[in-house]
Amino acid sequence: MNVLMNEDFLQFIWRFGLFDKDSAKTADNQNITVLNLGIINRDSGPDFFNAKIKIDKIIWVGNIEIHVNASDWKRHKHNNDKSYDNVILHVVKNADCDIFRSDGSKIPALKLQYDRNLEKRYNELLDSKTWIACQNYIGNVESFKMKYFLNRIMVERLEQRSAHTGKILSDTKNDFKEVFYRLLFRSFGFGTNTLPFELLAQSTPLAAINKHRNSVLQIEALLFGQAGFLNDLPADDYQAQLQKEYKFLQTKFELKPLEKHLWKFMRLRPANFPTVRIAQIARLLTQTDGLLAKITAFEKPDELNIFFELSASEYWDTHYNFGKQTAKCVKTFGKKSAEKIIINLIVPYLFAYGKAKGEERFSEKAFELLEMILPEKNNIIAGWENIGVKVENAFYSQALIQLKTAYCNNKQCLQCAIGKNIIDKN
Repeated sequence: MNVLMNEDFLQFIWRFGLFDKDSAKTADNQNITVLNLGIINRDSGPDFFNAKIKIDKIIWVGNIEIHVNASDWKRHKHNNDKSYDNVILHVVKNADCDIFRSDGSKIPALKLQYDRNLEKRYNELLDSKTWIACQNYIGNVESFKMKYFLNRIMVERLEQRSAHTGKILSDTKNDFKEVFYRLLFRSFGFGTNTLPFELLAQSTPLAAINKHRNSVLQIEALLFGQAGFLNDLPADDYQAQLQKEYKFLQTKFELKPLEKHLWKFMRLRPANFPTVRIAQIARLLTQTDGLLAKITAFEKPDELNIFFELSASEYWDTHYNFGKQTAKCVKTFGKKSAEKIIINLIVPYLFAYGKAKGEERFSEKAFELLEMILPEKNNIIAGWENIGVKVENAFYSQALIQLKTAYCNNKQCLQCAIGKNIIDKN
């Protein structure tokens, strides 16, 4: 990849002031003093807003646009776009022509001058074939800088996750109990069945659950019926019993079930079958009253684990699916699964809850929870450990997952503080 033809790289040079400011001049040989680089714009419009520069003795306040070639201004049709009329400086690699605003006034151009070693190091990252682009350099990044950036990454991850929570809050008119109910179901999908579990919550009124939460049989009938598992001829007496209960509840609450084909069983361990997870969440709903209130009042992770360390009803001790009996195996929801629920449900919910309520203590609790839980074990974390990155707790494992998936996989080195540290050694 040719960095010279990369606007992102030039934006990086400008954003962090990595160019020769002392000898900065316009293409017309006027002195430029950069007083404020501006704020980067990730949406449409000029690349940097609210910059402040002095050209000779005149101070200008406005926007900055960056191109590889000055002629790109015309190629992108900015000369006919009034949203670019407030551009006060055109920053380029090659000043191959003069450019003008829509009213015909000329825009001064700055030809960027910078250390070519920056290009060299950036090219090395882009051309790298290792697990992450900076694998051969990351060991040289000071630990406090690494942790500082991972803290920022973790906030970014929770911000992204809370966006989904915010949408549900809006859809439910700020009904926090309904939001938690839907997110609880979603978390029991463990990735593979996240969507059907979310649809199951949406199609099964919380009011119906609350009315029958004293009966495991009725809650299972509601959930398995709504999930579409009771539409066929019963495979055994227990399924027939659930079917009978569901027909009554379906009429009572005017329910419409999901299609059974939405649920995925392929390549799942039997203990993770959606049938088993539905039976477990049914038990949770009958065993735990006021779960949301308890979750917002906890002090330590162990106080939360106890809610999720549960087992499915007795029928599922010898079944993974209806009508197929197996050797006895109590379908417990162990500590590791409970911690996954805490990481993927409780933490994002508390963070979003704190933001929505304007109470920072809940967001702080979310971070404290992650710091008290051991890091996850998966291929991404194993990859970080293999290149010598120490993963102390779930806070850092979550941040490193975000770093790998959002930055490293897409080689977003210019947006990464670690990448910046490596490119700009000074």
